[in-house]
Amino acid sequence: MTRHELREQVFKGVFQIPFYEDDIPELEVENDISCSEEELEYINSRITAIKENIKTIDEKIEKCSKGWKTKRIGKAELAILRVAVYEILFDDDIPDKVAVNEAIELSKVYCDEKASSFINGVLSGLL
Repeated sequence: MTRHELREQVFKGVFQIPFYEDDIPELEVENDISCSEEELEYINSRITAIKENIKTIDEKIEKCSKGWKTKRIGKAELAILRVAVYEILFDDDIPDKVAVNEAIELSKVYCDEKASSFINGVLSGLL
């Protein structure tokens, strides 16, 4: 699995967070994607780390989104932002520019055409 595919699976898991009161279920990787046990562990550990830091992540998103509360941001956009902000703040292995670029690419697939500009603006404000 490529790093982009791993990040996409993390996004899908983070997307589920608002829909569950307690713990989100273990990620079930789509049948058409082969995933090793190590990759699945990586994906689930990322989702858990994002959930554990979600308060800090959301505060940064709200601060940089110029008046937009996280409740007003679309669920897909919010999940993409949470993954990217986590990578920028907590993951030294991923360059900030890569986190931003990957977030924009995910938004082009999972959001409407205006989302990439919004996501880019929020993440640029963070940097």
